[in-house]
Amino acid sequence: MAQPHAHSKEAGTEAPWTILKVLQWTTGYFQRHEIEQARANAEVLLAHVLGLERIQLYLRHDQPLTGDELAKFREVVRRRAAREPTQYITQKQEFWSLDFEVTPSVLIPRPETELLVQLAAEILGTASARVLDLGTGSGAIAVALAHECPNLAIVAIDSSPAALEIAGRNAIRHGVGHRIAMVAMDLFSGLTPSPHFDLMVSNPPYIGDTEFSGIAPEVSRYEPETALKGGGSEGLRVIRRILGDMPSYLKAGGYLLMEIGQGQASLLAEELEGNPQVEDHAFIEDYSGVLRVLKLRKSHR
Repeated sequence: MAQPHAHSKEAGTEAPWTILKVLQWTTGYFQRHEIEQARANAEVLLAHVLGLERIQLYLRHDQPLTGDELAKFREVVRRRAAREPTQYITQKQEFWSLDFEVTPSVLIPRPETELLVQLAAEILGTASARVLDLGTGSGAIAVALAHECPNLAIVAIDSSPAALEIAGRNAIRHGVGHRIAMVAMDLFSGLTPSPHFDLMVSNPPYIGDTEFSGIAPEVSRYEPETALKGGGSEGLRVIRRILGDMPSYLKAGGYLLMEIGQGQASLLAEELEGNPQVEDHAFIEDYSGVLRVLKLRKSHR
């Protein structure tokens, strides 16, 4: 079916493409292209093109679109049908009730990653503390933590300068740029080994090579592969690097919170048992019941 143009023939008359009619057509088009949450995608994209909030679409459902608006909307519909993520088209994603800028230079923040922020905030409270965010990407975790806990000094590390530009803008947008130092390096590579940090937090790449071929095209085609693939068939190479180097930078009694992939908890549990550098550890379920976060405390010895 042809995409909407400024008017359509209905019962021999020129009928304008109203907001409601465009939403109905686009929902069906996305469903035929197997786009999940077709209606929600249509609403988000149309609101973006028109500069409206989603609720306003229904308050103006009989408002006709101009030819220019339809042309812009056709282009974003084409991009979404090609499986480009809606967040990259609109260049924004909500995380921890904050709006974040996202581009193809950074991973799109996921709701399950909010669990890292929640756990970190519970550990830190209102105390003054030094936090290291490994692989900050869009800065979602660091910015949300700084926003939640007023007495933190955060070092946010990423190997991608392009990602750090996005993270820096997000930190400034939410008024916490002065409390987050953005540093371009590969994990701990540029840090002098010294136990400076009270808490480390990380959402590292953890998708295994065998799993990668089966993930959604929105992810595999568009999101940065270096932020997704953890190395090796099980995706644990980066996670093991972090666990191996962590003792040199984390204070005695300090915590590491790290997001992990489905099925990785059982593999990591075996490796952590009997580790003299680890006082205790636990795996915490996300809202879907997946063991999603490793919570680890460094030994006081």
